[in-house]
Amino acid sequence: MKNYRFFRHFLIFPRSLYTPRRPHSIPAAPARSLRRENNRGALSIPSVVEVNGGLFSRIHQLSVFSRNPFLPQFPSSCSSRAIHAVPTMSKSKEFRRLPTHVVPTHYDLELRPDLERFVFTGKTNVKIQVRQSTDQIVLNALDVAIQKATVSIGGNAEKTAKDITFSVDHETATLQFDSPLPLGDGVLYMEFSGELNDKMKGFYRSKYFTPAGNERYAGVTQFEATDARRCWPCWDEPAIKATFDITLNVPADRVALSNMPVISETIQEDGWKIVKYQTSPIMSTYLVAVVVGEYDFVEATSDDGVLVRVYTPVGKKEQGQFALEVATKVLPYYKDYFQIAYPLPKMDLIAISDFSAGAMENFGLVTYRETFVLVDPENTSLIRKQSIALTVGHEIAHQWFGNLVTMDWWTYLWLNEGYASFVEFLCVNHIFPKYDIWTQFVTDMYTRALELDCLKNSHPIEVTVGHPSEIDEIFDEISYNKGASVIRMLHHYIGDDDFRRGMHIYLTRHQYKNTRSEDLWLALEEASKKPVGAVMSTWVKQMGFPVVSVSSRQEGTRRILKLKQEKFTADGKKADGNVLWMIPIMVSIAKRPQHVAESFVLDKEETEITLEGVDAKEWVKVNPGTIGYYRTKYPPDMLEAFVPSIRSMALPPLDRLGLLDDLFAMVQAGHTSTAEALKLMDAYRDENNYTVWSCISSCLAKLQLLLSHTDLDDAFSAYGRRLYEPIARKLGWDAKAGESHLDTLLRSLVLNRLVAFNCPIATEEAKKRFRLHMNSQSTLPADLRSACYRAVLQDGDLNTYEEMLKLYRATDLHEEKDRISRALGVVKDVDILRRVIQFAMSDEVRAQDSVFVIVAVAMNPKGRDMTWSYFRENWRVLLEQYEGGFLLSRLVKYLTENFASEEKAKEVEAFFKEHQFPGTERTVSQSVETIRLNAAWLQRDLASTTEFLKNH
Repeated sequence: MKNYRFFRHFLIFPRSLYTPRRPHSIPAAPARSLRRENNRGALSIPSVVEVNGGLFSRIHQLSVFSRNPFLPQFPSSCSSRAIHAVPTMSKSKEFRRLPTHVVPTHYDLELRPDLERFVFTGKTNVKIQVRQSTDQIVLNALDVAIQKATVSIGGNAEKTAKDITFSVDHETATLQFDSPLPLGDGVLYMEFSGELNDKMKGFYRSKYFTPAGNERYAGVTQFEATDARRCWPCWDEPAIKATFDITLNVPADRVALSNMPVISETIQEDGWKIVKYQTSPIMSTYLVAVVVGEYDFVEATSDDGVLVRVYTPVGKKEQGQFALEVATKVLPYYKDYFQIAYPLPKMDLIAISDFSAGAMENFGLVTYRETFVLVDPENTSLIRKQSIALTVGHEIAHQWFGNLVTMDWWTYLWLNEGYASFVEFLCVNHIFPKYDIWTQFVTDMYTRALELDCLKNSHPIEVTVGHPSEIDEIFDEISYNKGASVIRMLHHYIGDDDFRRGMHIYLTRHQYKNTRSEDLWLALEEASKKPVGAVMSTWVKQMGFPVVSVSSRQEGTRRILKLKQEKFTADGKKADGNVLWMIPIMVSIAKRPQHVAESFVLDKEETEITLEGVDAKEWVKVNPGTIGYYRTKYPPDMLEAFVPSIRSMALPPLDRLGLLDDLFAMVQAGHTSTAEALKLMDAYRDENNYTVWSCISSCLAKLQLLLSHTDLDDAFSAYGRRLYEPIARKLGWDAKAGESHLDTLLRSLVLNRLVAFNCPIATEEAKKRFRLHMNSQSTLPADLRSACYRAVLQDGDLNTYEEMLKLYRATDLHEEKDRISRALGVVKDVDILRRVIQFAMSDEVRAQDSVFVIVAVAMNPKGRDMTWSYFRENWRVLLEQYEGGFLLSRLVKYLTENFASEEKAKEVEAFFKEHQFPGTERTVSQSVETIRLNAAWLQRDLASTTEFLKNH
């Protein structure tokens, strides 16, 4: 769910850095904030009223209900019946799970969305079981009004709820009856209504344009993690599963989709139609999905007999062809891998215009951000196409791992996301072997997890969560990337055959049920006969990861290695307590670089091993293939032994990048100097592997951001140019006949970096090609556009900015709009950057994309202070737009973590202490910690780095 690959890929975009100026202010009222509020009506003004003895937030006279005549009106008195409760800015962290006195077994759910008035009404008959005598039913409800609630148990007379009260903090509705309900089966009937909101959660509206340019709206659902309750009153917890019969009452000219195939469609005299769908399998509420709008589609049947459709905007169905081809190959691959057939008769993938995440794995109806499912042959870059393949693989993996078998509670979110993030690479490697995708796993997933996981404010893979805002916050690099990385390590530890056998046992044993991590370990232990539970508990229940320090001595032809483990910390200080992991260790040697010379589990603090037949000057590599989720620390002599094999590329690519990434982590932690890492980087000048260059680029981008706080920008850019120019000359600007997939990706990466390093040759060529593109003389290949747009903009003036806006407005391809809008952040002129922020918050940029444009400005040192000032001045507008979603935490992260002084750390800390941003608490702590780490790194290494750059 909430596949956030777009954030991961945002970070590999080049960051053009400049000498910072003093902060500039921005007008406090961005254009879109006012228009958006008017689109909804005036801003809601929460007021606190007394309802049945409890304090609840109620919408004031300027509420959505009082301003919208099509929703039920509530009297000004404090009647408790059908009060619509809205969240205040602050929510209690005390959060209770639903009682299980009464539970659902089946929902008959009918929805009628009004796509012009932006409201919906609905009714539901819920088959329930009363397990324990009670006079009330407690279920989840938020931002919906309940007009009627009745219950009948065992065929007895119908009872009407005498009171309906809402708790905003707990996001519940309590239906109070005048006497206890008898034990047994019954039916709960409710009528309800709500707003088709513009928050991209719950049942919301998504704006799109017809081919004729007419503005229309679709009705879309996004329920994970806890937003089904915004659509209808329900038991909105993953373990409270039920079956669903869904009925939609919609305009007759609209496409209406849900999880299951249609069984009947009846046209009404009023121009609407009633669409009924097949009964769903048992599933959690967060997997229910509804989409109503105008769409085209392409379809095919997979080899295992599943009808697959990709729904696209009208007139763009050819752009769904690539995703269709991938999906029809993924389904039979997973059927074979899991030895379990896909359980539904159809699989729909649909492109949604307004969508906060990358994609969402709703059972049988997967929703996607347009850029993660649509491919335009002329305008889609290769990296984007590759990412679409991964995303399709990820979401379809969830149909088994998450939908068929679901985590018991959000503490075990990683069982869904970590596993799907691992398996997506398995299936893409199978379908597209030319992608060399497992090498890319290390830079795309593994290293990003390590970067976050070494902070004191990280969290374990399994983390206790309660309130929905806490749940949203763990959709991060730990649940996804670390989860995938430890599963990859486990996969190698037990082998593919036993892993597949264990997965089949797990999925078969728990299908249509809920699980915890221990259930997975038991199945894999049963298949492999290895102590999976003992090993893996150290990785999922403990925060952080180890560093394995290696030393060696030579005795004739024998090499004796001493290995010692301890927790790796970002600040380089010794961790509190004696924390140990059970580490699957592998070792390789220069004579056989592709083979494992020794493997064992390090389950104590230190040990010694002996390698036979190793020459004194031969390198020995711990963690070959960068499989183990840990850092490796070598003494200088062992590190030096790798240099000839790095230069000759005899050392495998994953080991070349693993060495560099580990060393750079040692630099950040203060174990070695920046200058030493840059010296090793010189050995990579003849490198030709895309993923190794991705690692180099990531390391240099971090250092470039850090040095942007100094006067070393020019010297560092000169160093970068010298490093990248040889590979740039080799690749050239134009694709060569028969060149590999990875060479195409590498050209884009290298040229982007040269532009970021202000290379005059690359910049001039980029500008020339841009002019030919603009004059329709020669179309820019999609893979080169980012570099060319940035080259033009970073030295551009107001006319350049306006020209790029014209290009933005001329395209209706979301990917192209993304490229252009994010490139705007590299402009050097702060007055223009101020305009970029205003543009980001205007109606021209969708709310889902505004965050990326603002972050692009914040990553530019010229815009860093100014953007932070803007955030502080306009925090209410941003909170109103993004509260309760992970986009807000990402915005907070990238706007704050690149400062590098104690003064800024205190400033950020103080601001968020005074202003509550639910769901960002851990993110703020991580950012403040990172700022202080940056400050320490700069203070520690500035002198030696200055000397190194001076001499090179």
